[in-house]
Amino acid sequence: MNASRRTFLIASLGAASSLAVSRMAFAAPQHLSESEADAQAQGYKEDATKVDASRFPSYKPGQSCANCSLFQGSSADKWSGCVLFGDRLVASSGWCASYTNT
Repeated sequence: MNASRRTFLIASLGAASSLAVSRMAFAAPQHLSESEADAQAQGYKEDATKVDASRFPSYKPGQSCANCSLFQGSSADKWSGCVLFGDRLVASSGWCASYTNT
């Protein structure tokens, strides 16, 4: 392999890896699905009115992600981040077992 081909291959690999990393960095956050393991472990529901109160006795009507202290958006946001779920967005109308309003 001559030097110019080697230089081209190295530069191409560098450009391709940079593009892949930048696409991941600028990807839009995804909504948390109730079927995901993290969501199921916390009893997350996108609609707080569908929480099984017998399974989660700490749930009280009126509680939702929008008025939880872990919710990272304003109460007007339909979806926003949550401290518990990293880069996933939760519904403001949702609820999970880690709800807190302190």
